[in-house]
Amino acid sequence: MKKLKVLVSLQTRENDFQIAQALSAEEAARKSGIDVEIAFAENDAVDQSTHVLQAIQNPVGSRPDAILLEPVGGTALSQVARAACAAGIGWVILNRNPDYMTELRRAATAPVFAVTCDHAEIGRIQARQFAAILPKGGSILYLEGPSHSSSAQQRTAGMLETKPSNIQVAMLKGQWTEESAERTVRSWLQLATSRIAAIDLVGAQDDSMAMGARKAFQKIINEEQRARWLRLPFTGCDGQPATGRKWVREGLLAATIYVPPLAGQAIEILAKAVQEGTQPPEQAVTVSFSIPPLETLAPRTRVSETHRSI
Repeated sequence: MKKLKVLVSLQTRENDFQIAQALSAEEAARKSGIDVEIAFAENDAVDQSTHVLQAIQNPVGSRPDAILLEPVGGTALSQVARAACAAGIGWVILNRNPDYMTELRRAATAPVFAVTCDHAEIGRIQARQFAAILPKGGSILYLEGPSHSSSAQQRTAGMLETKPSNIQVAMLKGQWTEESAERTVRSWLQLATSRIAAIDLVGAQDDSMAMGARKAFQKIINEEQRARWLRLPFTGCDGQPATGRKWVREGLLAATIYVPPLAGQAIEILAKAVQEGTQPPEQAVTVSFSIPPLETLAPRTRVSETHRSI
């Protein structure tokens, strides 16, 4: 049997979870004897679509045998997916479960499936973290992923449906990167509303964005005001060993949520399906959990009884 070639198309190299995805894909590929190419779209949906389509249109000997894709944009590239399947190329979606998968699988000659996590449950876990840290309620500055991201939307929905009614949420948008969150928070700090905001916790849908928020507060010139913001608990998501978990140990984050990298698991499923000549289940879902465990999260003193000025 010839050695499989797999293209893994990820969102950006400026995000710790995306880097973990790449590393998990490379490790699984080594174990399975697969040649893997990692490509980062740098949060450019057009670039991602173009690059993947070019790979599909390469001469037969140069094409990948399968494509693993974590979409940048709001769609999961349905037309590109159909082109891949028509060319006999496997199609694997990460972190989504697009509507077209069932239809695509009917005619596919190569494996077609999705590996994702339960984003709504991640939002619920984060809401439980908020409740444990702020048992008397309070106000949260919440950094979401981009508006077009179904992952961000589902995390927000899970958080809002689970949080206690005595916790209020002010929302800002980021792009799953530290730099985007820092820029967003610094812009928010220029608004009059931020000067009267009584925030008790900063929560982000991604560890990188949580650290970007910290960086924005670190650049406040007034020492007293800067210290006041940095004393707040910060929480994130992803919980990778070298980043989120490390930041929790160092006290930079009060909590995170472990989200297993998906690409390595997808490579393992793909290799098994090709070896056995079978079509794997349409969707595999990973399990996430709080770090530290919810029952060990220490409550923090609520600071929003008085307004602060920035």
